[in-house]
Amino acid sequence: MASVAGSTIERRRIIIQGIVQGVGFRPFVYGQALHWGLVGFVLNDSSGVTIEVEGSVEALDSFQRAVYEETPPLARIDSVVTELLSPCHDTAFIIAHSQAGAERQALISPDTVTCDDCLRELFDPQDRRYRYPFINCTNCGPRFTIVQDVPYDRDKTTMRVFPMCADCQEEYDNPLHRRFHAQPNACPVCGPHVSLTTWSSSNAADASEYSDPITTAAHYLAQGTILAVKGLGGYHLACDALNGEAVQRLRQRKHREIKPFALMVPDLQTAQQLCYVNDAEAALLQSRHRPIVLLARRPDCAMPPGVAPVYNTLGIMLPYTPLHYLLLRDFIAAIGADRPAVLVMTSGNLSDEPIAYRDADARQRLAPIAEGMLTHNRDIHMRCDDTVMRSIVGAGQFFRRSRGYAPEPIPLSLDLSVPLLACGGHLKNTFCLGKGRQAFVSHHIGDLENMETLTSFREGIEHFQRIFDIYPEVVAYDLHPEYLATKYALDSDIPCKIGVQHHHAHIASVLAEHGLKGPVIGLAADGTGYGTDGAIWGCELMVADLLGFERLAHLRYVPLPGGEQAVHQPWRMAAVYLAQAYGDTFLDLDIPFVRQLDKAKWRTLTQMVARNLNSPLTSSLGRLFDAVAALIGLRKDVLYEGQAAIELEVLASEEEYPLDKATAVYRRGDGSASALVASRSTSGENQMALDVAPVIRAIVEDIQQGVPSSRIAARFHCSIAELLALACFEAHKQSGLKVVALSGGVFQNRLLLEQLMRSLEEMAFQVYINRRVPPNDGGLSLGQLAVAAAHSQT
Repeated sequence: MASVAGSTIERRRIIIQGIVQGVGFRPFVYGQALHWGLVGFVLNDSSGVTIEVEGSVEALDSFQRAVYEETPPLARIDSVVTELLSPCHDTAFIIAHSQAGAERQALISPDTVTCDDCLRELFDPQDRRYRYPFINCTNCGPRFTIVQDVPYDRDKTTMRVFPMCADCQEEYDNPLHRRFHAQPNACPVCGPHVSLTTWSSSNAADASEYSDPITTAAHYLAQGTILAVKGLGGYHLACDALNGEAVQRLRQRKHREIKPFALMVPDLQTAQQLCYVNDAEAALLQSRHRPIVLLARRPDCAMPPGVAPVYNTLGIMLPYTPLHYLLLRDFIAAIGADRPAVLVMTSGNLSDEPIAYRDADARQRLAPIAEGMLTHNRDIHMRCDDTVMRSIVGAGQFFRRSRGYAPEPIPLSLDLSVPLLACGGHLKNTFCLGKGRQAFVSHHIGDLENMETLTSFREGIEHFQRIFDIYPEVVAYDLHPEYLATKYALDSDIPCKIGVQHHHAHIASVLAEHGLKGPVIGLAADGTGYGTDGAIWGCELMVADLLGFERLAHLRYVPLPGGEQAVHQPWRMAAVYLAQAYGDTFLDLDIPFVRQLDKAKWRTLTQMVARNLNSPLTSSLGRLFDAVAALIGLRKDVLYEGQAAIELEVLASEEEYPLDKATAVYRRGDGSASALVASRSTSGENQMALDVAPVIRAIVEDIQQGVPSSRIAARFHCSIAELLALACFEAHKQSGLKVVALSGGVFQNRLLLEQLMRSLEEMAFQVYINRRVPPNDGGLSLGQLAVAAAHSQT
């Protein structure tokens, strides 16, 4: 410390960790230093950003306040360490070259929507980047998908092959420019370019009419062509969403028989023409993350049925790259102003495969589906699907957390004593790496059912380990012995391996993201999870903390005849639940389901169950929803797991809510609902078995009396919500706890979740749900990591 002309001079070293690289943080610091008349330097290193700054104490204090409180829009400060140094008497403040440190702790920003400043330039005919589809700056553009290593500098991204022209270099070198050290900075002179290739253009206009490949592509789309379009994290398959024939052609070629397609519209106003959009949904749509948002479809929405068969929602996103903005602008010009501009933008893959992102692979895999390819020569280093969300109970809920959010870490309340890896589950897989107080949940990997997705899983883990310098000493995995993620963990050379029960991990994910230590009452409900007794669990009430759980109740076990086949053929579960409720006499019931039942097939299944052949016991709530969907004639077979349950929710939502309380819930003959949780498990453990036989019998009575299917579906939802609420109350009486954590894929059912939360809150419970990760198996890895962290500390 020194004194000059009555002022005290200090030099401070400030080390800042968080998302502070590639987001304009250094020029921001530089500008603040100039403003306050300070000297020193700022640089990127593998810890984040290091500042050494010198000047009067008053100016230094003002500088530090500004750095903390006025950060650039994409920056996030997680920690700050300050120490005093001896003054060096520098003469200026500079931005020094990045340094690689011994420990790499820098965070990489997610890919981000094009900012307003870049959009203005994109559509300004006087700007040198007019209609340049790769315009970006430090406040927007690609990050995660182009980064190959850290520190985040151009030579460690896929932009390294594009040397900047003199004009771009001048912007890049100017600390006061918006593009100072914007690593993807480029222009038409020196940067990447778009190209259009077609191999089946019989329905399209002559490409020679248009000099711009994006304009040409827009006209092709307007005339019914299917195009593969390269985006930030991979290829989309695109077509005109209002062209029913093109939509159906895409559906057939992609082998996506019934799952809905995602849509892209140019602006919020177009989304509001198609769907109801509340303020929270509008905020999600327009956020810098740009997720696909699930929205309630308007009754007069003119969308062809092939876009989202059966569903009463549409998945809509707004454009997030300059190429998207240009393509939609040109598409509007091609179709005219008489109708909404809506493009199907579905993942560029065949069903069950990972999204294509390498150009040669995309050309080979997508050629049988698309009729042309709008591509470019900026490589994607890491594939990354679109994020899918919806707004529920006043905030966002993830269905899939990926582009725009990954790899931003989730802060933890516990300090990890060793670096960890959690491998996630089998379906909707993500993995999670953790160190310090941060959990890095990966982008969406997908269902680990083929070699391509398993390769994506392995490559993703290696990439995260490298860019975040996390080399795990502990690995957590699901108990199911046949999951590929489990086999990966058990085959790894990581010394410490910790198995985590599936539903415990679901509840732990809620605890981890909300910073709760527990114990809590945990209610995990889904389709499949390997239980500690070898059964297939799926409706589990427990008292849990991160170290362990005690199972208090579960849905009464029923056989799963044929194992996985029962998932694909819900009629099997309907027959099982009828047999549980009525015994063999259910075959005498005069209802459509029994009349149409193949009695020979059922006899074979009963023999399998009696001999315990491929008929594991299950407490799955997902399978109960499947059973009711089949029982009321909605769907006997499904094409994907959860389809029947989703359609049952859609049917139930046709009713007006709230239902009449006197008739909303199926009850026992004595009018009691609480008796539904009274029977005890026969396993010798102190567990309640939730008995739904009365619900099944009441549904049969409604069918016999001609009650509309939508009414039956609605009453079933209300009954299950009350059953679960009463079970939680029973758990409270046993444990004294008043905090409930809900997780599992069944809680993607909006109708069930909202009714259950309302009932629990009326009982004075404090209710927590997943907000930072999906409640489905996409959030499982976070819970596994939290459990393993708790055990590693003991």
